[in-house]
Amino acid sequence: MNTGKPTTDNQQLQIMKPIIISQKIDQPIKKVWESITKLEQMTQWFFEDIPAFEPKVGFKTKFDVTSGDTVFVHLWEIIEVIPQKKIVYNWKYEGMQGDSNVSFELTEFDGATVVKVTSTVLELFPTNKVEFERESGVQGWTYFIKNRLKKHLEKA
Repeated sequence: MNTGKPTTDNQQLQIMKPIIISQKIDQPIKKVWESITKLEQMTQWFFEDIPAFEPKVGFKTKFDVTSGDTVFVHLWEIIEVIPQKKIVYNWKYEGMQGDSNVSFELTEFDGATVVKVTSTVLELFPTNKVEFERESGVQGWTYFIKNRLKKHLEKA
């Protein structure tokens, strides 16, 4: 922890508590699955700079995202795939401490699909970067799932 302030066990538990965002989308599960696993769709709603993506265990990709004056080099590895149900990424940043898993789980319900994203911190990320604050993570996943993905699929 680099804040210069000691953290309590309770503060660390709050930081590491999973972020869970769910959204019902009025599209069949197959269409939603394609939006979260096909590169040409992911670059429209998620990160436009993803160079390659395959929903296969062991697949790795690396890409840059700039925030302010910091370049975050994203390192993803697919660690679990259950077609049209669940995909899990291991998500790290090159040259920075920290490790996390992000899962996308799909459930079909009355012709619609519920998308549940769970971001679980396995090792704390730097605490001196606003991008790694819990609230930033909640806002980011809310934006991607409840805004970008939902709008992307509604126009489909």
